[in-house]
Amino acid sequence: MEQRHLGRTGLRVSRIGLGTLTWGRDTDEHDAAEQLKTFWDAGGTLVDTADVYGGGEAEYLLGRLMERLVSRQDLVLSTKAGSVPDPDRRTDGSRGHLLAALDASLARLGTDHVDLWQLHAFDPYTPLEESLQALDIAVRSGRARYAGVANFCGWQLAKAGTWQLGGDRTRLAGAQLEYSLLQRGVEREVLPAAQDLGIGLLPSSPLGRGVLTGKYRSGTPSDSRGASETMAPFVEPYLDEAASRIVDAVTTAADGLATTPLHVALAWVRDRPGVTAPIVGARTARQLTAALSVETLSLPDEICRALNDVSAPVHRYPDHDWSTL
Repeated sequence: MEQRHLGRTGLRVSRIGLGTLTWGRDTDEHDAAEQLKTFWDAGGTLVDTADVYGGGEAEYLLGRLMERLVSRQDLVLSTKAGSVPDPDRRTDGSRGHLLAALDASLARLGTDHVDLWQLHAFDPYTPLEESLQALDIAVRSGRARYAGVANFCGWQLAKAGTWQLGGDRTRLAGAQLEYSLLQRGVEREVLPAAQDLGIGLLPSSPLGRGVLTGKYRSGTPSDSRGASETMAPFVEPYLDEAASRIVDAVTTAADGLATTPLHVALAWVRDRPGVTAPIVGARTARQLTAALSVETLSLPDEICRALNDVSAPVHRYPDHDWSTL
């Protein structure tokens, strides 16, 4: 698999990442082992997790698999901290919480460092400089090699990235946000800020929460995330009429290229300007194998233009020159 630099740094990662959102919850150790082995055999290196995935079980499971299946040194390990299971406070970006969470993550993962450590979300109740200082401490102490953020909007990313460029601070290497043909909101401000600051984008849910594979065109399959009690609310927003038109266009493109809608949707986001590596989460190793086989596909320019047109978000003032409005 092709390797890319994460932003304007020396860190190289596979251009498809493996997500572990369901590990330890819907994905057991056997299935997780098959996924990790499949990913590594295909040349994948970037494995993404978080301290809250499966209530910590995803990190623990990944740590066990690195002991016996794939060497730690062969992976680019990314985890996140700051999201908390508290209905009254969804995020905790305090320095104390973040550093304690990192130490707990390292213990579960069975390693002394992660390659990329990310703030999972912006905390409006903690000064941003305090949260960012945790990133600096983590890198200076050797517990993290690179730092990034996730789920920051445009002004938050611009402020954080600019702050980190000043003084003796750790520059942001990556930003993880949802990005697909069904969710192009990052193109408004996040992506321009990331490109200007040299921050690599790591798209999550690059298949539109599974909808872009086309499997929901005739209803909700019984074995899909959309039929799961925990994941159905996650999928439902992308089952509307607008999404259906985009899925139809992706399917038409796939038919014309003699490939699958999954490949078309994944290749589109993988090769967008500013993107380093989409993070793919699969239910089975077979699904993951299908996604990883996109490596040889590059979409023709006319297909990209057609998909861009059918999925184009509406961005008006102040994103466009006001005099043209």
